[in-house]
Amino acid sequence: MKRMKSSTWVGAFAAVTLVGMVTGCGQAGTSATPTKPSTSAAADARATTLTVGLQADPATLDPALSSALVDRQVMANIYDTLFSLTPSGKIVPNLVESYSVSKNGLVYTFQLRRGIKFQDGTPFNAEAVKFNLVRDMSPTSARKSELSSIASVETSGNYTVVIHLSHPYSPLLAVLTDRAGMMVSPTAVKKEGANYADHPVGTGPFMFASRVKGDHITLVANPHYWKGKPKLSEVTFKIFTDPNVEITNLENGSIQLADQVPAQQLPMLEKNSNFVVSNQPGLGYQGIYLNVSQPPFNNKYLRLAVDAAINRSLLVNVALKGEATPAWGPFSPESPVFNRALDLPPAPNTQLVEKYLKEAGDPNGFSFTLQTANNPVSTEIAQIVQSMLQPYHIQMNIEQLEFGTLLANNTDHDFQASALGWSGRIDPDNNAYQFWHTGGAQNGSNFSDPTADKLLDEAREALSMTQRKVYYDSFVQELHRQAPYIFLYFPNNTYAFSKQLHGFQVYPDGVFRLCSMWIS
Repeated sequence: MKRMKSSTWVGAFAAVTLVGMVTGCGQAGTSATPTKPSTSAAADARATTLTVGLQADPATLDPALSSALVDRQVMANIYDTLFSLTPSGKIVPNLVESYSVSKNGLVYTFQLRRGIKFQDGTPFNAEAVKFNLVRDMSPTSARKSELSSIASVETSGNYTVVIHLSHPYSPLLAVLTDRAGMMVSPTAVKKEGANYADHPVGTGPFMFASRVKGDHITLVANPHYWKGKPKLSEVTFKIFTDPNVEITNLENGSIQLADQVPAQQLPMLEKNSNFVVSNQPGLGYQGIYLNVSQPPFNNKYLRLAVDAAINRSLLVNVALKGEATPAWGPFSPESPVFNRALDLPPAPNTQLVEKYLKEAGDPNGFSFTLQTANNPVSTEIAQIVQSMLQPYHIQMNIEQLEFGTLLANNTDHDFQASALGWSGRIDPDNNAYQFWHTGGAQNGSNFSDPTADKLLDEAREALSMTQRKVYYDSFVQELHRQAPYIFLYFPNNTYAFSKQLHGFQVYPDGVFRLCSMWIS
């Protein structure tokens, strides 16, 4: 067994002018000129199929609507982004060839790579980029919070895009490495309309082939991919809601890459020479949204009572066998703005719980319902939290839901408490703004606080990470005072794959890039 070493990622931010390297199937540092599909005997000899296990059925394959990691695992292989991440966490141009930023930080000019086409033959050009950004800025888009600083998008010729900001926005390039930077075919969107997610088209290494909802999604290699034909001819994402079943399928060879490894299974897999285990600290967090717009959690003191009652360290040790870090904020130890005093939790405090219940007017406790995913790990964590609240006569009922329903209810604020986390991003803004800023696209708690809003806005405009950290420290303290979300732990990114799978690399966003992988 080989266990991949952990590393710490810190993102790189905008320089005045930068010309990027090609990453992915092509060799780093190669020309931006699109390459012809490989026809070498060696490449053809190892071109084969890969089956990847996914822990839930993706809710959508439309980047404008997506809010789940499992969506991104598929979409990152259909769509290219304007900018991309290296395994070390650097931000480099991708579909963008070079860019410049004005001295006041308000104008970004992108020079695009030429000769690239979408998988349906539509040319990739400046108009296509403008179409995507305007679409992602629409009121119905889950990307609107990420792009809210954009005042306008202009084109200058076929391959130049000029973005005007209403105020400086430090996270822009980081945002464009993810879903806001995924380019969809304007032709396909106009043709399919509301059904576009069932017929996704990008410029990426793999093309959508078929889907059986709840079971699998199949992609095939894009033979005209601009970085060179992928080494794999086909990829199937197989859905597993039980991680133990996913690992069984890895062991019997039905899948070659598992996107989740239960902590209880880690020792067994680490001893098995047929597999490689990658277990690294991540940038994400897991916890519980509390709906502040309806009873009982429109009462701040009841939220604080729940927050003070939970023993995070015990939860991590029991449910996750220590393969995570207890959390009390949105910034993990891998984040550049992590603050040990603020983001790691204190011990549970009985006196505080009783004080908050009394201040809430419910000294004898109260009841609420937690919605959670219907898988064994989520169920065990919910039961542990339930047992921690019981001594205070806080009765937490557990409602298990299919993952897509859980997401939809969270978006619609149709819950009292909702167990959902975030896979994490290299820029701290992407781990905070859209969740707790008033009107944020993923503000499931319906939280609105002028102090939090001001701090998040100021952190976006500051260009120095040192200054941004000052704002984020104050923001986390405000979260502690309000408790719209109960942080539980920072999960490790834990994967396992067959030793016959080659080319696997860990990226800081936790997303698989399959283009450079092959099976021996």
